[in-house]
Amino acid sequence: MSSPQPSIPPDTASLEALRQSLALRLREFLPREAVLTNEEDQRPYECDGLSAYRKLPWIVVLPDTIEQVGRVLKLCSERNISVVARGAGTGLSGGALPLSDGVLLSLTKFSRILEIDPDNRTATVEPGVRNLAISEAVAQYGLYYAPDPSSQIACSIGGNVAENSGGVHCLKYGLTVHNILGLKFMTMDGELISVGGKTLDSPGYDLLAALTGSEGMLGIIVEITVKLLPIPERAQVLLAAFDDIEKAGAAVAAIIASGFIPAGLEMMDNLTIRASEDFVKAGYPVDAAAMLLCELDGINEEVNEGIALVRELLLKQGATEVRVAKNEIERLRMWAGRKAAFPAVGRVAPDYYCMDGTIPRKHLAKVLTTIGALSRKYGLAVGNVFHAGDGNLHPLILYDANKPSDLKKAEELGGEILEACIAVGGTITGEHGVGVEKINQMCLQFTKEELDQFHALKAAFDPKGLLNPGKAVPKPARCAEFGRMHVHGGKMKFPELERF
Repeated sequence: MSSPQPSIPPDTASLEALRQSLALRLREFLPREAVLTNEEDQRPYECDGLSAYRKLPWIVVLPDTIEQVGRVLKLCSERNISVVARGAGTGLSGGALPLSDGVLLSLTKFSRILEIDPDNRTATVEPGVRNLAISEAVAQYGLYYAPDPSSQIACSIGGNVAENSGGVHCLKYGLTVHNILGLKFMTMDGELISVGGKTLDSPGYDLLAALTGSEGMLGIIVEITVKLLPIPERAQVLLAAFDDIEKAGAAVAAIIASGFIPAGLEMMDNLTIRASEDFVKAGYPVDAAAMLLCELDGINEEVNEGIALVRELLLKQGATEVRVAKNEIERLRMWAGRKAAFPAVGRVAPDYYCMDGTIPRKHLAKVLTTIGALSRKYGLAVGNVFHAGDGNLHPLILYDANKPSDLKKAEELGGEILEACIAVGGTITGEHGVGVEKINQMCLQFTKEELDQFHALKAAFDPKGLLNPGKAVPKPARCAEFGRMHVHGGKMKFPELERF
């Protein structure tokens, strides 16, 4: 006699029946191996780079043609089933976190470079193409794609568009939104729409900018046309060490105030300097309280002039050491440590929680001091590594997920860091997006009326609200609850930091 089977609640049974029915329909036009319903196959999709949040997908689909994407969306729309788009999974805000009752649509098979147009300095690519692969493909024409997130060896261009990613050279060359010309995307109903093109401007509303940074909530991006730039004649890096982090912050402000805009201007504190040096052996000054990497590029004469100017400014601002990369190998080694900072810090503690806020540069020193005080308050170490030139902070909160209270403390500490950013006139994200990580802080950043406008924009693209629901833009009820819990008498914490 077979053992009795456990009873399944009717709602769970209905959901499972719906899942199996949908899987059958999907397999009518997708290969069987492109529709994943087994737990073992779905596990790789349960989280993104922000692995503190995990959820097993309901169904995962891996289409490889625009027609297939359209049919998936149309089928889900007809059945009122939500869809979450996923790229390479390197996101850091939980924006691609799956739903327990929705389809996870992976775009990793869209990995083709469709056209390279060196005369017009453009490339048209599918969303699954790796960021670095674009520059590698166009290098033969003396061109490259400027935005370079630290994860550029793995992150996909579609994800970069969804989060409006930046990178270490965004100070001079801008974010993703400044480096793309056109998109093709699909609505939830499966309609293919083109915005922009190969020209610098196009008629009508700027939907290209609206879609960039929209975190998969407005449409599914299936094709991107990017700008390409000539590879600079020369690029050179200066490394400056400081015995005080506030001096390093003041040096950043002094460089920008001089009117000279470096290609990149990055800062690391002592914790991240040591971790990166142990990991990469880049030759970093491990006794420094803070370190700046400042890259200059352009024609030889411009770089020569810039190096002399910046070196003088750094010494005047109290740098204890200023080093100039002697050759390309040394330049790349200096950057290797910075680009490996996140995984390097991961070797110091069992887990880390990466934040992403942006502040006016003049408040760098004050906010870093506040972060230090919060670190002591919560008893969790914080490593600071960030795009100092544009005020984009990436505090890395070290914790141990094996300790039940540690993640909660890390989340609370991260929330207070974001609140400090808001208090000085900054914002809760610079390039990682809101996702699920910062959705509560959206209630502090924006008024109810502003959030209503965000919802109205989403409704114009996605009337049923089926694309990536529950991410980025909070509902009024959530903000009301968050406000009761965290905002007292209409006042945020850190009133001493408020300037606006």
